[in-house]
Amino acid sequence: MARKLRLEYPGAIYNVINRGSYRSWKFESKGAKNSFRKAIFETCERVGWRLHGWAIKGNDYQFAVETLESDLSEGMRWLQGVFAKGFNHLCRERRALFQDRFKAIVVLDFEQFGWLCHCINLSLIRAKVCKVLEFKALEYSSYWLLRKKRLRPNFLSFEVCLEGAGGLADGSYGSKNYEQYLEWLSEDGPRMKSMKFDRIRKDWATGSAGFKIGLLDDEKRISASIALGDSDAKAARELAWEKSFLECLRIVGRMHDDSDLGRKAENWKVAVAGYLKLKRLCRNGWLADRLGMGSESEVSRYISHMQSGERREAKDLFDRIITKIKC
Repeated sequence: MARKLRLEYPGAIYNVINRGSYRSWKFESKGAKNSFRKAIFETCERVGWRLHGWAIKGNDYQFAVETLESDLSEGMRWLQGVFAKGFNHLCRERRALFQDRFKAIVVLDFEQFGWLCHCINLSLIRAKVCKVLEFKALEYSSYWLLRKKRLRPNFLSFEVCLEGAGGLADGSYGSKNYEQYLEWLSEDGPRMKSMKFDRIRKDWATGSAGFKIGLLDDEKRISASIALGDSDAKAARELAWEKSFLECLRIVGRMHDDSDLGRKAENWKVAVAGYLKLKRLCRNGWLADRLGMGSESEVSRYISHMQSGERREAKDLFDRIITKIKC
């Protein structure tokens, strides 16, 4: 039977998971964990991925990654191949190191993207590898680098998990508050269940039913036109963003050319940007250009202010967009 085609396109976000063959403890030693972490970092550097979180346990790994090109499979072949070659040489083994193919769950909803990052950051605690107070001292997950900005590689980002915890800033105050948030979350079973922690490793895609239906349509389209290349996939994704953008404008009572008018932080602009980013995973650069909102960092800041309640009118418009589009 032919292998199922992986859905890959520029800007895609994945929850990547795999475990050792025969459930063996491939990462039992500290050296193995550190070597695999190094392999993840080298892969991100090599293929240009943006890493949002990772965790390495005794017999499996998990990480959240954003691909800038359609190169997930290519990058994973290099990552697992390089690590397996070194591991087998050291241990004098010749068998397959990992179990079957890696699993790549497509993430389509910004809120659930945040939940995924929280889940990864708490995975060692949930696996009873360590307790909350010991967690930040371990080097086997991205959480270790939360307060160590000088040690972070350029491709590692905490933006999603911090925004998902209440729009926290990436600084000492935000890091401290995120640690408190994770400590609270680790003891709140019902809240973790509502964030679908028990489903994050099982679903084929993370997002609403509507997103999954749309993704199936995308898969059919990409299967039919796979020879067209990355530029066409990127164009198709931006065309979908444009369609949602125009629908948002209609709901807030604005015209196509209104984006060039008024202040860059107009409440209706913030509401539209918030919906497109949080629900359609639009990139900040595209939003800044399409809505005339200045820089990418300004887009994030305005949306964060809306989420925190500082922009009540923008939040009301955002809720209106959510309600109308659901209808």
